[in-house]
Amino acid sequence: MIPAQELVERALALSTVDEAMVLVTDAGEASLRWAGNSMTTNGVSTSRSWTVVSIVRENGSARVGAVTSSTVDAAAIADVVRASEDAAWSAQPAEDAMDLPTGDGVGGADWAEGPATTGVEVFAGLVPGLADGFAGADRLYGFAHHQVHSTWLGTSAGVRRRYTQPTGSIEINGKRGDASAWVGSASLDFTDVSVPQLLADLDTRLGWSDRTVALPAGRYETVLPPSAVSDLMIPLMWAMEGRGAQEGHTALSRGGGTRVGERLTDIPLTLYSDPHADRLGYAPFVATTASSDTLSVFDNGMDAGRVDWIRGGVINALAYPRAAAAEFAAPVAVPGDNLLLTGGSEAALDDMVARTERGLLLTTLWYLREVDPATALLTGLTRDGVYLIEDGAVTAAVNNFRFNESPLDLLRRVTEVGATEPTLPREWKDWFTRTAMPPMRIPDFHMSSVSQAQ
Repeated sequence: MIPAQELVERALALSTVDEAMVLVTDAGEASLRWAGNSMTTNGVSTSRSWTVVSIVRENGSARVGAVTSSTVDAAAIADVVRASEDAAWSAQPAEDAMDLPTGDGVGGADWAEGPATTGVEVFAGLVPGLADGFAGADRLYGFAHHQVHSTWLGTSAGVRRRYTQPTGSIEINGKRGDASAWVGSASLDFTDVSVPQLLADLDTRLGWSDRTVALPAGRYETVLPPSAVSDLMIPLMWAMEGRGAQEGHTALSRGGGTRVGERLTDIPLTLYSDPHADRLGYAPFVATTASSDTLSVFDNGMDAGRVDWIRGGVINALAYPRAAAAEFAAPVAVPGDNLLLTGGSEAALDDMVARTERGLLLTTLWYLREVDPATALLTGLTRDGVYLIEDGAVTAAVNNFRFNESPLDLLRRVTEVGATEPTLPREWKDWFTRTAMPPMRIPDFHMSSVSQAQ
């Protein structure tokens, strides 16, 4: 397998169209899986994916073709380049056409570096705690996963950029009799993960299930831990795209424009993405193989900085590639690969529970789906832990529900927000792991029906 940098340069040298881009991603992956208090599988793998994007410009328009390959045979480079060019010649004119960002053709100090790697040794700090858990009476199931993606981007306009993205997570399901509970954590390298603490949290949740109470559907005062909040805020960020809002298709639309500038809450909440967030960072530049309403291949190599989607309780920004930003006279904003929500108090989850006379503690969400883009309405299920709070203490587990809620409406109705902390979304963890969220209190969370899900 030739070095990624060499692959970039060879493909660019073979290009015969007006402009070209090459993106190469070398990935390393390690995993552990356990079931019924026994390790079942573990493994390590490496892979390469690379894409050639060709641009043909004529008569003031631009046509784009992209071809992706996983081959490591250098002899195939020419064929992939030709296929990309053929795709460009046959494509319709691109609506997001712009001049390409330029560079010096050299790249930063890390451009020449090889791919980062991972292996099962990254889990070494987890194993003693898991072994102790396996010796207990509760049945434990779970998965630890670590990936390292090294990406190189080179363009015929002289851009040379590289970034390495580590991504890790651990999740544990515990079962005690008929009771089930879930805990999880995200991490770059697992050095900041305490399995004993995760198991202690799991033990507490399973202990709450010693008593069970059946409740009907309805609206309940509900305390949401950071993980559940992240699962609700991520779809909101995904919905915050400028073109759809401008054209009246989304919940961020308002007659003749968008909801930017609208106040959602008097609590000074800021929802933002930041490539330089501590231990939650992501590539500080655009690197995409295809255009969408929020990203454009014509922006590849452009700096991507912090975006405050909501600032001080006010809708502040929507995602716009350069072409859409120019069309709608809006600021360019690149969607981020992390999400943080700040502006609450210093209250911990336990503090908020202690201030609850009667309500629910909703620990994890499952199977979220969008019901109505015009209101950002989501539906989903509770799973592995809905608990009754009475007089400031968790007293029982309750049945599962289907819920219907819009994250926009939740921000309008929220009455208390606690301290922000790194957390792992349960529903979206396979696509989005870098989040920091606070616990929230919703006075009337809508449990629309009772669910038989376990």
